[in-house]
Amino acid sequence: MKLILVRPRGFCAGVNRAVRMLARTCAEAGGKPIYVLHEIVHNYWVVEDFKKRGVRFVESLDRVPEGSTVLFSAHGVSPSVRLEAARRGLSAVDATCPLVASLHRQARRFADGGRHIFLIGHKGHQEVIGTLGEAPEKMTLVSSTADAQTLTLPESADPRKLTYLTQTTLSEEGWRSIVAELRRRFPALADPPGAGVCFATRNRQEAVRRTAPEADALLVVGSANSSNSRRLAELGEKSGTRSFLINGPDDIDPSQFDSETTLLMTAGASAPEEVFQLCVEKLARLFPVEIEERVVCEENAEFRC
Repeated sequence: MKLILVRPRGFCAGVNRAVRMLARTCAEAGGKPIYVLHEIVHNYWVVEDFKKRGVRFVESLDRVPEGSTVLFSAHGVSPSVRLEAARRGLSAVDATCPLVASLHRQARRFADGGRHIFLIGHKGHQEVIGTLGEAPEKMTLVSSTADAQTLTLPESADPRKLTYLTQTTLSEEGWRSIVAELRRRFPALADPPGAGVCFATRNRQEAVRRTAPEADALLVVGSANSSNSRRLAELGEKSGTRSFLINGPDDIDPSQFDSETTLLMTAGASAPEEVFQLCVEKLARLFPVEIEERVVCEENAEFRC
């Protein structure tokens, strides 16, 4: 079996920053419980590791005792959540990815400038919920081209002053097709500066796009609730390559491969490299393997915490 281990893969700068911030908060807590609003990142292994350290993950602030420390996840939160944390006397640690924070600032700036914003993203995703909260009366969520075909502007929106923003973990093809449909219906739609998904999402997708045609199958290491990991598997399928999204080594089904398979492997932006390597090691126990590391582009970004 030939294994093509493609880079970039695994932790992006925003995830790495959030994980480091939570680890540091735990170390400084002196044994006091640390709460995290939602999952710190969408990865089973990362969340379980912190649970073992005593971190408590909650879905609402009312589960956090007054005066406690709460960390906001990499996906960001709405202004109303920040205000509620302050009202309840919580010590808040903000691990929002800087690129998501930039998205929030853009939303506020456009809304303050009188623009109506189409937010392209998945309904219910934590990043989308947080971004919508920045200017809910000035935003319309668009999750598909079907949405773009049928939505109606609120009466308060000026059809001459429209723009869009995107969730950072979408597929390039997906959000561009939605924008094309929106522009067909609303010709005045303006492109925002730096429009599109974050560089880490784009780089991982480009790595799969370039290498998938060489492989018989694609194995994406990442959790099922990870948007960027799911997009990688979808991209492999669109390339005509059998694609599998796995949480870890226990999910590898040897009946899906054989010793003649050329298998491309990558990992979503919230998947730890240690788990990726455990998957490689399991395949090496199941099959005789030839391993090739393939670097499609360099990614050296790091965010301070």
